[in-house]
This record gives sequence, C-alpha cells and structure tokens, in this order.
Amino acid sequence: MSRRTRRARAVVTGAGSGIGRALALELARRGSQVVCADLALDTAAVTAGRIEAAGGRALAVRCDVASATEVVELEARSRAWFGEAASLVCNNAGIGAGGHTAEDTPLADWERTLGVNLWGVIHGCRTFVPAMRAAGGGGVVNVASAAGFTAAPRMAAYNVSKAGVVSLSETLAAELSGTGVGVTVLCPTFVRTGIFEGELIDARARQLAASLAKVTGFSPERVARTTLDALDKGRLYVVPQPDAQLLWRTKRLVPVPYTRVAGLLGRVAPPPSAPPGATTPTDSQEAHR
Repeated sequence: MSRRTRRARAVVTGAGSGIGRALALELARRGSQVVCADLALDTAAVTAGRIEAAGGRALAVRCDVASATEVVELEARSRAWFGEAASLVCNNAGIGAGGHTAEDTPLADWERTLGVNLWGVIHGCRTFVPAMRAAGGGGVVNVASAAGFTAAPRMAAYNVSKAGVVSLSETLAAELSGTGVGVTVLCPTFVRTGIFEGELIDARARQLAASLAKVTGFSPERVARTTLDALDKGRLYVVPQPDAQLLWRTKRLVPVPYTRVAGLLGRVAPPPSAPPGATTPTDSQEAHR
C-alpha cells in the first residue's frame, strides 16, 4: 500500500467546512502539511487554526475554484509555502443545486453549479497534476457524488456536474496509469454537512435532503478517513454508504427500469415550494453532498 496521504504536501479546496475540513484535519493527523483553500477565507482560517493548535502546519488561502486564474495562484502560493510542488490535491469545493426540472433550472444556476462543481475540479487537475506526473508520484482526490450516477429528477445541474467529475476522474486515472500518481473519486449519498443551507436548492428539497442526511448520512470525518485510505490502497471509486452502493449496482444492472422508477418518483414528489429562479446563489464553496 502506498503512503500518498502520509507526510504529504496537500492542498484541499472547500476546506472551510464539511468534507473539506474533515479531509484537511485527517491529512494533518497523518503528518501532512495542508493548504486549506476556500472561497471564505475566515472559515479556511478556522480549519488551519485547528491544525496548528494540534501541532500541525497549515496555511489558509482564499480561492474561487471556478476561476482558472485563482487556482493557478493557489498552486503558486502552495508551492512557495511548501518549498516545492504539492504532492496531493483534494478537489472538494462545491455547491448544491436542486428543486427544479432540467428545463426550468435558471441558466445562471447551471453556470454557477458547473463553474464550481465541474470546472473547479478541471482547474484543480490541470493545475496540480503536471508537477506530480513530472515527480513520478502523488495523489488526486476528486469529490463527486452519488448524484453523478443516480440521476435523480429535479437535480439536473448538480447531477451533470458530478457525472462530469466521475468521468474526468476515470479518464485521468487511465492517463496517469503507471506514472505513480493515484486518482480516487468520492461518490457519497448524504453526508452530514452544511451543503443544504444557503445554496441553489429549493426550500422543500433542502428540508428533505437535510432530513435524509440525519437518518442515513455518514459523518464527514468517517468519509474523509475512508477516502484517504482508498487513495493509499490505489482504489479509484469510493462509494461509502450502503444506499449509494445499492443505487450504483441497480443502475448498472437494470438501467431502464431504474430510470422509469426514478421518473415515477419524480412525478409523484411534491412540487418545488418556490418558482424557478426564486433561490439566491451564495458564494459558499464547501464540502457537500
């Protein structure tokens, strides 16, 4: 088993809360230096402060992962702080979106969701992977979601963004095979984080998701440990919860019946409590699902 997550030079986006904070803290426990990046510098600083209080080494950086320029700047600051290139990147920053049908989802919501959830991961991989390839080793953790393969109704923008992250991770894993750089993609269902608040999610959908997370959700700490262990073991996919694993297998075994049942459930579900476009996007980029 490799030790990519031990004593790494790690960069974690969306490190201000949820899975991102859990990844950063767990990496620090494994002896890694951690750059904690988030759109909200104050929350990133809290994470970095917790690491330093425990005797670790951390740096808080503000970064909007939807901006290629800011991610390049993040890499430069990380390199200067580490004294060399990062050996591990966790592309975790993301926002939630849901509550509208595909055709009723406001274009601005599509653009913002794809900009953070998909382009943010693309920017992270394009920016950090070349140095790892050149060094002959390193690790990439891309945080996707079970939404990337479950394709639940009224979550089109989010589903598309996460499906793209899964496909990107699979492609990257193939391209990096034999280079010493490992790739792991995380696909959970519900994790007990703050993604359900203040995002592009209809109020009723937000309430339902938060309720389900309380019943079936894993803690972000548990998910972080499982994901980092998977990277060390060379595993591509992390589908941590039993419900996610069941949906994964069902979709692959009986895709047409699965889609029909999902469509039926979507039609009988209560309609959104607000008209399309009534939700207001926020600048929060945090660990999610």
